[in-house]
Order: sequence, then structure tokens, then C-alpha cells
Amino acid sequence: MSKGQKFYVVWKGRQPGIYPTWAQCEAQVKGFPEAQFKAFATQVEAERALAGQYDDYKGQPAINQQRLLKVGPPVMPSYAVDAACRGYPGPVEYRCVKTDTREEVFRQGPYNNGSNNIGEFLAIAHALALFTQNNITWPLYSDSELAIEWVKARRCRTHLAPDASNAELFDLIARAEKWLKENRYAIPVLKWDTEAWGENPADFGRK
Repeated sequence: MSKGQKFYVVWKGRQPGIYPTWAQCEAQVKGFPEAQFKAFATQVEAERALAGQYDDYKGQPAINQQRLLKVGPPVMPSYAVDAACRGYPGPVEYRCVKTDTREEVFRQGPYNNGSNNIGEFLAIAHALALFTQNNITWPLYSDSELAIEWVKARRCRTHLAPDASNAELFDLIARAEKWLKENRYAIPVLKWDTEAWGENPADFGRK
């Protein structure tokens, strides 16, 4: 593969498929109404994307090929978690998916007057409790270094104040902290490398 090689996925164009050059991709999408296409760093990622939906990939940051070569692909099989919050504070929700297929394992919320960091923390804790209960030890990815640190500390270090509007959310936090303090888990909690692998598979797609 030459330096800077990209693979262009066309979901909607004159002839959907994977194209090794921009010129070939452009011929399929230029002037085509509402064309759907995106570049990927590897053919494997392009093939996976073509088998999925454009909405799963639009708006995602470009993949850094050199970074990908340095860190390698994510561990498979594995799970990924992410959270989304509209405003601060605002309604927050979180979910977990299988990393390779993006099949949703669970989704919780929205909960009133929360934060994205709280959602990220709860997502990891929820997944750890669920998978430990079911003797699953696949690695768990999160793109939040802060949430991973909170989980390691077994404490949600949010500066958000509890009140009547977010009582349900803070009850979940207390339960998550209690579980983390009382249990041990064999599940590796890893940082998702967005620069190398693109957007977190559990992302809600609202960026």
C-alpha cells in the first residue's frame, strides 16, 4: 500500500462500492443527488463500513493511518460504551455495543440534569457489573479517559450538585460506586483510540 492510500466507500452513488482512488469515487458521486461516501484508511475498515449504514459513519473524524499502523486494530471480540448529554446539565443517556457489529447490548436513560462524564462513568460501571455477573471477560472500550479514571478510583468525581431533578441519576451513581467498591472484575477497561480507529462504535452520532 502506498503512503497515504485511502479506500473510498460509496453507499449512495451511481455504483455503490469501494474505490481505491478519489478520481474513481468522484465519478460515482459528483452531481449525484444526496450522495453518501467516506474515505477509510484500510480496506478491512472500508469493507466493514460498506456492509453497514452511512449514518453510522457520517461526521466521524478522519482516521490517521500512521497512528493506526502504530497502535494496531482494537481487540476483538470486545465491547464499547459511550454516553450523550444535551446541554450541561441536561438529559444524559448511555449505551453499550459489540465493537465489531455495533449490536446494542443495553441502553439507559435519558436521565434528567446530568452530564456526559457521569454518563460515561455509569456506562462503564453498568457494563462491568453486567458482564461480571455473566462471566464475560471481553475487553471494554471507552473514549473517556476521565471516566476510566473515575472507575479505577471507584468514585464518580462529578462537580454536579444533586437535587430533586436528578435524584434518580445520583441513585444510579451511588449504586455504581457501591458495586465497584464491593466487587473485583477481570474485564480490561481500555481507552478507545479515536485517532487510529475512528469514532467510538457506541457513539450516538449527534456531533
